[in-house]
Amino acid sequence: MLFMRLELRGITKRFGSFTANDAIDLVVEPGEIHCLLGENGAGKSTLMNVLFGLYNADGGEILINGESVHFATSGDAVRKGIGMVHQHFMLVPVFTVAENVILGFEPTKSFNRIDYATASDKIRKFSEEFGLEVDPDAIVEELPVGIQQRVEILKALSQEAELLILDEPTAVLTPQEIESLIKIMKDLAASGKSILFISHKLKEVKAVADKITVIRLGKVVGTGLPSDSEEELASKMVGRSVNLQVEKSPHNPGAPMLEVKDLVVRDERGVTVVNNISFTVNRGEVLAVAGVQGNGQSELVEAIAGLRAVESGTISINGVRVDNASPRECLDAGLAHIPEDRQRDGLVLSLSVADNLVLNTPRAPQFAGRGSRKLQAVRENAERLVKDFDIRTESVDAPVGSLSGGNQQKVIVARELSRNVDVLIAAQPTRGLDVGSIEYVHKQFIRERDSNKAVLLVSSELDEVFALADRIAVMFQGGITGIVSPDSTRESIGLLMAGITEQVNV
Repeated sequence: MLFMRLELRGITKRFGSFTANDAIDLVVEPGEIHCLLGENGAGKSTLMNVLFGLYNADGGEILINGESVHFATSGDAVRKGIGMVHQHFMLVPVFTVAENVILGFEPTKSFNRIDYATASDKIRKFSEEFGLEVDPDAIVEELPVGIQQRVEILKALSQEAELLILDEPTAVLTPQEIESLIKIMKDLAASGKSILFISHKLKEVKAVADKITVIRLGKVVGTGLPSDSEEELASKMVGRSVNLQVEKSPHNPGAPMLEVKDLVVRDERGVTVVNNISFTVNRGEVLAVAGVQGNGQSELVEAIAGLRAVESGTISINGVRVDNASPRECLDAGLAHIPEDRQRDGLVLSLSVADNLVLNTPRAPQFAGRGSRKLQAVRENAERLVKDFDIRTESVDAPVGSLSGGNQQKVIVARELSRNVDVLIAAQPTRGLDVGSIEYVHKQFIRERDSNKAVLLVSSELDEVFALADRIAVMFQGGITGIVSPDSTRESIGLLMAGITEQVNV
Protein backbone atom coordinates (compact mmCIF):
# COMPACT_ATOMS: atom_id res chain seq x y z
CA MET A 1 0.00 0.00 0.00
CA LEU A 2 1.55 3.30 -1.12
CA PHE A 3 -0.76 5.95 0.33
CA MET A 4 -3.97 5.92 2.34
CA ARG A 5 -7.13 8.00 2.20
CA LEU A 6 -9.36 7.36 5.20
CA GLU A 7 -13.04 8.22 5.37
CA LEU A 8 -15.40 7.74 8.31
CA ARG A 9 -19.10 8.00 7.54
CA GLY A 10 -21.69 8.30 10.30
CA ILE A 11 -19.69 6.41 12.92
CA THR A 12 -21.85 5.82 16.00
CA LYS A 13 -20.83 4.07 19.22
CA ARG A 14 -23.04 3.58 22.27
CA PHE A 15 -22.37 2.24 25.75
CA GLY A 16 -25.81 1.35 27.07
CA SER A 17 -27.89 4.52 26.94
CA PHE A 18 -24.79 6.71 26.55
CA THR A 19 -23.82 7.74 23.01
CA ALA A 20 -20.06 8.30 22.89
CA ASN A 21 -19.90 8.90 19.11
CA ASP A 22 -22.92 10.29 17.29
CA ALA A 23 -22.82 9.94 13.47
CA ILE A 24 -19.28 11.24 13.07
CA ASP A 25 -17.92 12.03 9.59
CA LEU A 26 -14.19 12.50 9.01
CA VAL A 27 -11.78 12.43 6.04
CA VAL A 28 -7.98 12.14 6.26
CA GLU A 29 -6.03 12.59 3.02
CA PRO A 30 -2.63 10.98 2.23
CA GLY A 31 0.28 12.93 3.71
CA GLU A 32 -2.06 14.97 5.92
CA ILE A 33 -1.81 15.67 9.63
CA HIS A 34 -5.44 15.84 10.68
CA CYS A 35 -6.09 16.91 14.26
CA LEU A 36 -9.11 15.71 16.20
CA LEU A 37 -9.66 18.39 18.84
CA GLY A 38 -12.00 18.13 21.80
CA GLU A 39 -12.45 18.10 25.55
CA ASN A 40 -11.70 15.04 27.62
CA GLY A 41 -14.72 12.78 27.41
CA ALA A 42 -15.80 14.28 24.06
CA GLY A 43 -15.44 10.89 22.35
CA LYS A 44 -12.06 11.28 20.62
CA SER A 45 -10.42 8.16 22.01
CA THR A 46 -13.61 6.11 21.57
CA LEU A 47 -13.68 7.04 17.89
CA MET A 48 -10.04 6.03 17.47
CA ASN A 49 -10.67 2.73 19.25
CA VAL A 50 -13.47 2.05 16.76
CA LEU A 51 -11.13 2.86 13.87
CA PHE A 52 -8.43 0.60 15.33
CA GLY A 53 -10.77 -2.35 15.81
CA LEU A 54 -10.83 -2.25 19.61
CA TYR A 55 -14.56 -1.38 19.62
CA ASN A 56 -17.26 -2.40 17.18
CA ALA A 57 -19.27 0.54 15.88
CA ASP A 58 -23.06 0.49 16.31
CA GLY A 59 -23.49 2.35 13.04
CA GLY A 60 -21.60 3.93 10.18
CA GLU A 61 -18.89 2.89 7.78
CA ILE A 62 -15.09 2.99 7.47
CA LEU A 63 -13.58 3.38 3.98
CA ILE A 64 -9.93 3.04 2.99
CA ASN A 65 -9.13 4.35 -0.49
CA GLY A 66 -12.85 4.16 -1.28
CA GLU A 67 -13.23 0.53 -0.12
CA SER A 68 -15.54 -0.27 2.79
CA VAL A 69 -13.73 -2.21 5.52
CA HIS A 70 -14.66 -3.81 8.85
CA PHE A 71 -12.21 -4.37 11.68
CA ALA A 72 -13.21 -7.07 14.15
CA THR A 73 -9.85 -6.80 15.94
CA SER A 74 -6.87 -4.48 16.08
CA GLY A 75 -5.00 -7.06 14.03
CA ASP A 76 -7.43 -6.43 11.16
CA ALA A 77 -6.66 -2.70 11.34
CA VAL A 78 -2.90 -3.32 11.40
CA ARG A 79 -3.14 -5.55 8.33
CA LYS A 80 -4.95 -2.74 6.50
CA GLY A 81 -2.13 -0.31 7.29
CA ILE A 82 -3.38 1.45 10.43
CA GLY A 83 -1.13 1.88 13.47
CA MET A 84 -1.98 3.42 16.84
CA VAL A 85 0.10 4.94 19.63
CA HIS A 86 -2.06 4.98 22.75
CA GLN A 87 -1.97 7.67 25.43
CA HIS A 88 -0.81 5.04 27.94
CA PHE A 89 1.92 3.10 26.17
CA MET A 90 1.40 -0.59 25.37
CA LEU A 91 5.00 -1.68 25.95
CA VAL A 92 6.52 -4.49 28.04
CA PRO A 93 8.94 -2.61 30.35
CA VAL A 94 11.44 -5.47 30.84
CA PHE A 95 11.71 -6.24 27.10
CA THR A 96 14.22 -4.62 24.76
CA VAL A 97 13.15 -2.16 22.10
CA ALA A 98 13.49 -4.87 19.45
CA GLU A 99 11.44 -7.38 21.46
CA ASN A 100 8.64 -4.83 21.90
CA VAL A 101 8.61 -3.80 18.26
CA ILE A 102 8.27 -7.37 16.93
CA LEU A 103 5.91 -8.61 19.66
CA GLY A 104 3.06 -10.45 17.96
CA PHE A 105 4.75 -10.19 14.55
CA GLU A 106 8.03 -12.02 15.24
CA PRO A 107 10.23 -12.75 12.20
CA THR A 108 11.59 -16.30 12.27
CA LYS A 109 14.43 -18.25 10.74
CA SER A 110 15.28 -21.95 10.72
CA PHE A 111 13.66 -24.16 13.37
CA ASN A 112 11.13 -21.34 14.02
CA ARG A 113 13.65 -19.34 16.02
CA ILE A 114 13.00 -15.57 16.31
CA ASP A 115 15.25 -13.60 13.99
CA TYR A 116 16.36 -10.77 16.26
CA ALA A 117 19.08 -9.65 13.84
CA THR A 118 16.51 -8.97 11.11
CA ALA A 119 14.29 -7.15 13.62
CA SER A 120 17.18 -4.95 14.81
CA ASP A 121 18.19 -4.11 11.24
CA LYS A 122 14.60 -3.12 10.45
CA ILE A 123 14.42 -0.88 13.51
CA ARG A 124 17.70 0.82 12.60
CA LYS A 125 16.45 1.37 9.06
CA PHE A 126 13.25 3.08 10.23
CA SER A 127 15.18 5.01 12.90
CA GLU A 128 17.45 6.49 10.25
CA GLU A 129 14.67 7.07 7.72
CA PHE A 130 12.42 9.02 10.10
CA GLY A 131 14.99 10.42 12.56
CA LEU A 132 13.70 8.35 15.49
CA GLU A 133 17.12 7.44 16.94
CA VAL A 134 16.37 4.42 19.11
CA ASP A 135 18.78 1.70 20.24
CA PRO A 136 17.15 -1.69 19.42
CA ASP A 137 18.97 -3.37 22.32
CA ALA A 138 17.95 -0.89 25.04
CA ILE A 139 15.61 -2.05 27.83
CA VAL A 140 12.34 -0.09 27.55
CA GLU A 141 11.90 0.65 31.27
CA GLU A 142 15.32 2.34 31.29
CA LEU A 143 14.35 4.77 28.51
CA PRO A 144 12.90 8.28 28.97
CA VAL A 145 9.19 8.61 28.22
CA GLY A 146 9.85 10.47 24.98
CA ILE A 147 12.03 7.64 23.67
CA GLN A 148 9.43 5.07 24.74
CA GLN A 149 6.96 6.91 22.55
CA ARG A 150 9.37 6.60 19.64
CA VAL A 151 9.36 2.85 20.23
CA GLU A 152 5.57 2.83 19.90
CA ILE A 153 5.83 4.76 16.61
CA LEU A 154 8.53 2.39 15.36
CA LYS A 155 6.33 -0.57 16.20
CA ALA A 156 3.54 0.83 14.03
CA LEU A 157 5.90 1.71 11.17
CA SER A 158 7.51 -1.73 11.26
CA GLN A 159 4.06 -3.20 10.61
CA GLU A 160 3.86 -1.04 7.45
CA ALA A 161 1.35 1.47 8.81
CA GLU A 162 0.28 4.09 6.28
CA LEU A 163 -2.01 5.89 8.72
CA LEU A 164 -0.79 6.55 12.24
CA ILE A 165 -3.17 7.39 15.10
CA LEU A 166 -1.51 9.38 17.90
CA ASP A 167 -3.81 9.57 20.94
CA GLU A 168 -2.84 12.53 23.16
CA PRO A 169 0.83 11.93 22.24
CA THR A 170 2.25 14.92 24.14
CA ALA A 171 0.48 14.33 27.46
CA VAL A 172 3.59 12.91 29.14
CA LEU A 173 6.35 14.67 27.20
CA THR A 174 8.68 17.51 28.12
CA PRO A 175 8.76 20.64 25.91
CA GLN A 176 11.92 19.39 24.22
CA GLU A 177 10.36 15.99 23.53
CA ILE A 178 7.25 17.69 22.12
CA GLU A 179 9.38 19.64 19.66
CA SER A 180 11.07 16.39 18.61
CA LEU A 181 7.71 14.65 18.14
CA ILE A 182 6.36 17.51 16.01
CA LYS A 183 9.38 17.19 13.71
CA ILE A 184 8.86 13.42 13.48
CA MET A 185 5.19 13.91 12.61
CA LYS A 186 6.03 16.40 9.86
CA ASP A 187 8.70 14.08 8.45
CA LEU A 188 6.23 11.19 8.40
CA ALA A 189 3.62 13.29 6.63
CA ALA A 190 6.19 14.48 4.09
CA SER A 191 6.90 10.82 3.28
CA GLY A 192 3.20 10.29 2.47
CA LYS A 193 2.01 8.85 5.79
CA SER A 194 -1.38 10.03 7.06
CA ILE A 195 -1.59 11.06 10.71
CA LEU A 196 -4.61 11.40 12.99
CA PHE A 197 -3.46 13.55 15.89
CA ILE A 198 -5.78 13.56 18.93
CA SER A 199 -5.15 16.49 21.25
CA HIS A 200 -6.58 19.35 23.26
CA LYS A 201 -3.41 21.49 23.34
CA LEU A 202 -4.09 24.45 21.10
CA LYS A 203 -0.51 25.61 20.57
CA GLU A 204 0.57 22.14 19.43
CA VAL A 205 -2.45 21.76 17.18
CA LYS A 206 -1.71 25.08 15.50
CA ALA A 207 1.96 24.11 15.13
CA VAL A 208 1.41 20.77 13.40
CA ALA A 209 -2.09 20.34 11.94
CA ASP A 210 -3.05 20.68 8.30
CA LYS A 211 -6.77 20.36 9.11
CA ILE A 212 -8.71 20.35 12.38
CA THR A 213 -11.99 18.62 13.24
CA VAL A 214 -13.61 19.62 16.54
CA ILE A 215 -15.91 17.24 18.41
CA ARG A 216 -17.97 17.98 21.50
CA LEU A 217 -20.20 15.58 23.43
CA GLY A 218 -19.68 12.92 20.76
CA LYS A 219 -20.59 15.07 17.74
CA VAL A 220 -18.62 16.96 15.13
CA VAL A 221 -19.34 20.62 15.90
CA GLY A 222 -17.00 22.32 13.47
CA THR A 223 -13.76 22.37 11.56
CA GLY A 224 -10.79 24.67 11.76
CA LEU A 225 -7.45 25.62 10.30
CA PRO A 226 -4.13 26.22 12.07
CA SER A 227 -4.52 29.89 11.14
CA ASP A 228 -7.55 30.16 13.45
CA SER A 229 -6.91 31.85 16.79
CA GLU A 230 -6.61 29.85 19.99
CA GLU A 231 -9.71 31.60 21.32
CA GLU A 232 -11.75 30.51 18.27
CA LEU A 233 -10.65 26.91 18.58
CA ALA A 234 -11.19 26.88 22.34
CA SER A 235 -14.74 28.19 22.05
CA LYS A 236 -15.60 25.53 19.46
CA MET A 237 -14.12 22.86 21.70
CA VAL A 238 -15.99 23.70 24.90
CA GLY A 239 -19.08 25.42 23.47
CA ARG A 240 -18.49 28.75 25.19
CA SER A 241 -15.97 31.54 25.30
CA VAL A 242 -12.84 30.61 27.24
CA ASN A 243 -10.52 33.03 29.02
CA LEU A 244 -7.02 31.80 28.22
CA GLN A 245 -5.49 34.37 30.59
CA VAL A 246 -5.31 33.69 34.33
CA GLU A 247 -6.66 36.60 36.35
CA LYS A 248 -5.24 37.08 39.85
CA SER A 249 -4.80 39.79 42.42
CA PRO A 250 -1.35 41.28 43.20
CA HIS A 251 1.12 39.10 45.11
CA ASN A 252 0.69 39.78 48.85
CA PRO A 253 2.36 36.92 50.77
CA GLY A 254 1.83 36.20 54.42
CA ALA A 255 3.61 33.98 56.92
CA PRO A 256 5.66 30.93 55.82
CA MET A 257 3.53 27.77 55.59
CA LEU A 258 5.79 25.24 53.85
CA GLU A 259 9.48 25.37 54.76
CA VAL A 260 12.10 23.09 53.19
CA LYS A 261 15.65 23.36 54.52
CA ASP A 262 18.81 21.64 53.28
CA LEU A 263 16.79 18.73 51.88
CA VAL A 264 18.58 15.67 50.52
CA VAL A 265 16.65 12.78 48.95
CA ARG A 266 17.96 9.64 47.25
CA ASP A 267 16.27 7.41 44.70
CA GLU A 268 15.89 3.62 44.78
CA ARG A 269 19.46 3.20 43.50
CA GLY A 270 20.90 5.36 46.28
CA VAL A 271 21.64 8.23 43.89
CA THR A 272 21.08 11.75 45.26
CA VAL A 273 18.20 13.25 43.25
CA VAL A 274 17.34 16.18 45.55
CA ASN A 275 20.57 17.86 46.53
CA ASN A 276 20.58 20.18 49.55
CA ILE A 277 17.75 22.48 48.50
CA SER A 278 15.93 25.08 50.57
CA PHE A 279 12.85 27.21 49.89
CA THR A 280 9.74 28.61 51.57
CA VAL A 281 6.17 28.88 50.34
CA ASN A 282 4.17 31.59 52.10
CA ARG A 283 0.48 32.04 52.68
CA GLY A 284 -1.23 33.68 49.73
CA GLU A 285 1.30 32.76 47.06
CA VAL A 286 2.06 30.22 44.34
CA LEU A 287 5.65 29.03 44.13
CA ALA A 288 6.08 27.19 40.83
CA VAL A 289 8.89 24.69 40.33
CA ALA A 290 10.02 24.63 36.71
CA GLY A 291 12.53 22.38 34.99
CA VAL A 292 12.95 19.59 32.51
CA GLN A 293 11.27 16.53 33.94
CA GLY A 294 13.67 14.13 35.64
CA ASN A 295 15.68 16.71 37.58
CA GLY A 296 14.38 15.76 41.01
CA GLN A 297 10.95 17.42 40.96
CA SER A 298 9.04 14.15 41.37
CA GLU A 299 11.18 12.99 44.29
CA LEU A 300 10.90 16.40 45.96
CA VAL A 301 7.09 16.24 45.89
CA GLU A 302 7.08 12.63 47.11
CA ALA A 303 9.33 13.55 50.05
CA ILE A 304 7.07 16.44 51.09
CA ALA A 305 3.97 14.22 50.78
CA GLY A 306 5.45 11.41 52.90
CA LEU A 307 5.84 9.03 49.97
CA ARG A 308 9.66 8.99 49.92
CA ALA A 309 12.28 8.86 52.67
CA VAL A 310 14.33 11.97 53.47
CA GLU A 311 18.08 11.44 53.76
CA SER A 312 18.69 14.72 55.60
CA GLY A 313 17.21 18.17 56.03
CA THR A 314 13.81 19.25 57.29
CA ILE A 315 10.27 19.79 55.97
CA SER A 316 7.74 21.78 57.99
CA ILE A 317 4.06 22.52 57.40
CA ASN A 318 2.76 25.42 59.51
CA GLY A 319 5.66 24.88 61.89
CA VAL A 320 5.11 21.11 62.26
CA ARG A 321 7.99 18.85 61.15
CA VAL A 322 6.85 16.27 58.61
CA ASP A 323 10.13 15.02 57.17
CA ASN A 324 9.87 11.20 57.13
CA ALA A 325 6.28 11.42 58.34
CA SER A 326 3.65 9.09 56.88
CA PRO A 327 1.29 10.32 54.15
CA ARG A 328 -1.55 10.32 56.69
CA GLU A 329 0.49 12.47 59.10
CA CYS A 330 1.25 14.90 56.27
CA LEU A 331 -2.44 15.16 55.38
CA ASP A 332 -3.36 15.71 59.02
CA ALA A 333 -0.76 18.48 59.21
CA GLY A 334 -2.72 20.40 56.60
CA LEU A 335 -1.38 19.15 53.26
CA ALA A 336 -3.35 18.52 50.07
CA HIS A 337 -1.52 16.57 47.37
CA ILE A 338 -2.32 16.27 43.66
CA PRO A 339 0.18 13.58 42.54
CA GLU A 340 2.03 13.41 39.25
CA ASP A 341 0.87 9.87 38.45
CA ARG A 342 -2.89 9.93 38.98
CA GLN A 343 -3.40 6.21 38.38
CA ARG A 344 -0.55 4.99 40.58
CA ASP A 345 -0.68 7.47 43.46
CA GLY A 346 -3.99 9.31 43.22
CA LEU A 347 -6.75 6.79 42.63
CA VAL A 348 -7.91 3.24 43.24
CA LEU A 349 -9.14 2.49 39.75
CA SER A 350 -11.44 -0.39 40.71
CA LEU A 351 -13.31 1.70 43.31
CA SER A 352 -16.21 3.98 42.44
CA VAL A 353 -15.98 7.70 41.79
CA ALA A 354 -17.77 8.25 45.11
CA ASP A 355 -15.27 6.14 47.07
CA ASN A 356 -12.28 7.83 45.44
CA LEU A 357 -13.65 11.22 46.43
CA VAL A 358 -13.31 10.29 50.13
CA LEU A 359 -10.05 8.32 49.99
CA ASN A 360 -8.27 10.91 52.13
CA THR A 361 -11.13 11.30 54.63
CA PRO A 362 -12.55 7.77 55.08
CA ARG A 363 -12.87 8.14 58.88
CA ALA A 364 -14.22 11.69 58.90
CA PRO A 365 -17.33 11.95 61.11
CA GLN A 366 -19.50 13.02 58.18
CA PHE A 367 -18.62 9.81 56.29
CA ALA A 368 -18.23 7.18 59.03
CA GLY A 369 -19.35 6.46 62.57
CA ARG A 370 -19.74 3.59 65.01
CA GLY A 371 -17.77 1.23 62.81
CA SER A 372 -19.80 1.73 59.64
CA ARG A 373 -19.79 4.02 56.61
CA LYS A 374 -22.47 6.62 56.00
CA LEU A 375 -23.18 5.59 52.42
CA GLN A 376 -25.74 8.29 51.74
CA ALA A 377 -23.33 10.98 52.89
CA VAL A 378 -20.57 9.55 50.66
CA ARG A 379 -22.96 9.59 47.69
CA GLU A 380 -24.20 13.13 48.37
CA ASN A 381 -20.61 14.35 48.69
CA ALA A 382 -19.76 12.73 45.35
CA GLU A 383 -22.80 14.14 43.55
CA ARG A 384 -21.97 17.63 44.79
CA LEU A 385 -18.31 17.44 43.72
CA VAL A 386 -19.15 15.87 40.36
CA LYS A 387 -21.39 18.85 39.66
CA ASP A 388 -19.04 21.50 41.07
CA PHE A 389 -15.96 20.20 39.22
CA ASP A 390 -17.76 19.12 36.02
CA ILE A 391 -16.63 15.49 36.28
CA ARG A 392 -18.01 13.60 33.27
CA THR A 393 -19.29 10.22 34.51
CA GLU A 394 -22.45 8.20 33.97
CA SER A 395 -22.78 7.68 37.71
CA VAL A 396 -20.90 8.31 40.94
CA ASP A 397 -21.04 4.51 41.34
CA ALA A 398 -19.02 3.92 38.15
CA PRO A 399 -15.43 2.68 38.65
CA VAL A 400 -13.10 5.67 38.43
CA GLY A 401 -10.96 3.60 36.04
CA SER A 402 -13.75 3.84 33.46
CA LEU A 403 -13.39 7.64 33.24
CA SER A 404 -11.19 9.43 30.72
CA GLY A 405 -7.78 10.53 31.98
CA GLY A 406 -8.85 14.13 32.29
CA ASN A 407 -11.92 13.25 34.33
CA GLN A 408 -9.81 11.03 36.59
CA GLN A 409 -7.65 14.09 37.23
CA LYS A 410 -10.74 16.13 38.05
CA VAL A 411 -11.70 13.55 40.70
CA ILE A 412 -8.34 14.07 42.42
CA VAL A 413 -8.52 17.86 42.19
CA ALA A 414 -12.07 17.84 43.56
CA ARG A 415 -11.12 15.56 46.45
CA GLU A 416 -8.03 17.55 47.47
CA LEU A 417 -9.55 21.01 47.13
CA SER A 418 -12.74 20.10 49.00
CA ARG A 419 -10.81 19.87 52.30
CA ASN A 420 -9.75 22.78 54.47
CA VAL A 421 -5.95 22.69 54.17
CA ASP A 422 -3.00 25.04 54.61
CA VAL A 423 -0.69 23.84 51.82
CA LEU A 424 -1.52 22.51 48.35
CA ILE A 425 1.13 20.62 46.41
CA ALA A 426 0.24 19.96 42.79
CA ALA A 427 2.52 17.96 40.49
CA GLN A 428 1.73 18.25 36.76
CA PRO A 429 -1.91 19.02 37.73
CA THR A 430 -3.25 19.76 34.24
CA ARG A 431 -1.43 17.01 32.33
CA GLY A 432 -3.99 15.42 30.03
CA LEU A 433 -6.66 18.08 30.65
CA ASP A 434 -8.44 20.04 27.91
CA VAL A 435 -8.43 23.82 27.73
CA GLY A 436 -11.78 24.22 29.48
CA SER A 437 -10.71 21.98 32.36
CA ILE A 438 -7.35 23.73 32.60
CA GLU A 439 -9.12 27.08 32.88
CA TYR A 440 -11.24 25.68 35.73
CA VAL A 441 -8.32 24.08 37.61
CA HIS A 442 -6.25 27.24 37.34
CA LYS A 443 -9.11 29.24 38.83
CA GLN A 444 -9.25 26.79 41.74
CA PHE A 445 -5.53 27.24 42.41
CA ILE A 446 -5.85 31.02 42.39
CA ARG A 447 -8.88 30.69 44.68
CA GLU A 448 -6.75 28.67 47.13
CA ARG A 449 -3.97 31.24 46.89
CA ASP A 450 -6.40 34.12 47.45
CA SER A 451 -7.87 32.22 50.42
CA ASN A 452 -4.47 32.61 52.10
CA LYS A 453 -3.25 29.10 51.32
CA ALA A 454 0.28 28.23 50.22
CA VAL A 455 0.50 26.57 46.80
CA LEU A 456 3.51 24.63 45.49
CA LEU A 457 3.06 23.95 41.78
CA VAL A 458 5.39 21.58 39.91
CA SER A 459 4.87 21.77 36.17
CA SER A 460 6.78 21.08 32.97
CA GLU A 461 4.38 23.42 31.12
CA LEU A 462 6.07 26.82 31.01
CA ASP A 463 2.82 28.52 29.98
CA GLU A 464 1.24 27.22 33.18
CA VAL A 465 4.22 28.25 35.30
CA PHE A 466 4.19 31.83 33.98
CA ALA A 467 0.40 32.07 34.28
CA LEU A 468 0.11 30.97 37.92
CA ALA A 469 3.41 31.68 39.65
CA ASP A 470 4.17 34.48 42.05
CA ARG A 471 7.74 33.18 42.20
CA ILE A 472 9.50 30.54 40.08
CA ALA A 473 12.07 28.07 41.42
CA VAL A 474 14.04 26.31 38.69
CA MET A 475 15.47 22.83 39.31
CA PHE A 476 18.43 21.26 37.53
CA GLN A 477 20.08 17.98 38.48
CA GLY A 478 18.48 17.95 41.92
CA GLY A 479 19.37 21.50 42.88
CA ILE A 480 17.71 24.90 42.62
CA THR A 481 19.54 27.08 40.11
CA GLY A 482 17.48 30.14 40.90
CA ILE A 483 14.25 31.54 42.37
CA VAL A 484 13.06 34.32 40.09
CA SER A 485 10.09 36.54 39.28
CA PRO A 486 7.42 35.44 36.76
CA ASP A 487 8.37 38.61 34.89
CA SER A 488 11.60 36.84 33.90
CA THR A 489 12.03 36.00 30.23
CA ARG A 490 11.60 32.51 28.84
CA GLU A 491 15.21 32.68 27.72
CA SER A 492 16.46 33.28 31.25
CA ILE A 493 14.30 30.48 32.63
CA GLY A 494 15.60 28.22 29.86
CA LEU A 495 19.20 28.96 30.86
CA LEU A 496 18.44 28.08 34.49
CA MET A 497 16.75 24.86 33.33
CA ALA A 498 20.04 23.98 31.62
CA GLY A 499 22.03 24.73 34.77
CA ILE A 500 23.48 28.02 33.46
CA THR A 501 23.35 30.72 36.16
CA GLU A 502 26.15 33.08 35.11
CA GLN A 503 23.97 34.92 32.56
CA VAL A 504 20.89 35.14 34.80
CA ASN A 505 20.26 37.58 37.63
CA VAL A 506 18.96 35.34 40.42
